[in-house]
Amino acid sequence: MASMTIIEALRDAMDVALGLDPKVVIFGEDVGYFGGVFRCTAGLQKKYGEERVFDTPINESAIVGMAIGMAAQGMRPCVEVQFAGHVYPAYDQITQEAARLRHRSNEDFTCPLVVRMPTGGGIFGGQTHSQSPEALFTHVAGLKVVIPSTPYDAKGLLIASIEDPDTVIFLEPKRIYNGPFYGEHSGKSVGWSEHPASEVPAGRYLVKIGKAEVRRPGNAVTLLAYGTMVYVAERAVEQSGIDAEIIDVRSLLPLDLDAIRTSVEKTGRCVVVHEATRTSGFGAELIAEIQEHCFWHLKSPIIRIAGWDAPYPHAAEWDYFPSPDRIANALVKVMED
Repeated sequence: MASMTIIEALRDAMDVALGLDPKVVIFGEDVGYFGGVFRCTAGLQKKYGEERVFDTPINESAIVGMAIGMAAQGMRPCVEVQFAGHVYPAYDQITQEAARLRHRSNEDFTCPLVVRMPTGGGIFGGQTHSQSPEALFTHVAGLKVVIPSTPYDAKGLLIASIEDPDTVIFLEPKRIYNGPFYGEHSGKSVGWSEHPASEVPAGRYLVKIGKAEVRRPGNAVTLLAYGTMVYVAERAVEQSGIDAEIIDVRSLLPLDLDAIRTSVEKTGRCVVVHEATRTSGFGAELIAEIQEHCFWHLKSPIIRIAGWDAPYPHAAEWDYFPSPDRIANALVKVMED
């Protein structure tokens, strides 16, 4: 066991994968010599050489397109799109080629590809460096979409994604790369966690794709969150004093509906939180599934807390984010209905 941040856990996962399988390659903009803009791949090129870990031109479509060809020929590329907001030039390659290759070829070809993307805001990166596009990928059949919130999950999910036979969109909430940051609201900072790192096992282990995790057991209300919002939800529960059960969805596609249904049937109430804009966000899918499968157990309407329906507001990003106050107020309201 070693104490690691999410950045260190991701680097360790790629180190393990490169060491175990010569078909694994890592590439993207600045991931080789420089070690990535967030340093997730630092030292890997020096250890494994320029043929296994290398830099590419600033061309997301070319990065993913090349990776699809390599994957179809039996390699296991793990590529980095430097920011999730830069993925759109590669969206055609991901959705029309990578996601469909197995089915279009009648399984003559597969596409074991991982596309890593730092996602979300919280670093004052501006509109094109702060987006949360997860819903654009969960709508695409043939993809898997995961987003870890802890160093343990980051390593285990990334190794599982690299070993998966199909394409995985691996979203990395950069606001918590170096530890949970709850943020600030209306000028009031609620600061960094006192525990920026956590224990991560050495060597290979897997966190199964398609499984949620109960981060806090409770009986009064189910609180669904993923990524950075797991920590904001924890702070909100502390503020509210309500016995909420926090479920870290972490695998958006495939979704662990059994875990969600079990919790909602127990509590009878639900609050859904995500950082992305509200309309057509992934929270809408969660609510639809709960309404369909748990309707007769619900004691009150489901409440959704999300980002504003607006282009990312750089100057007001901490008001844009779901805050502990906003979530705590929702918990109080759902208990009153």
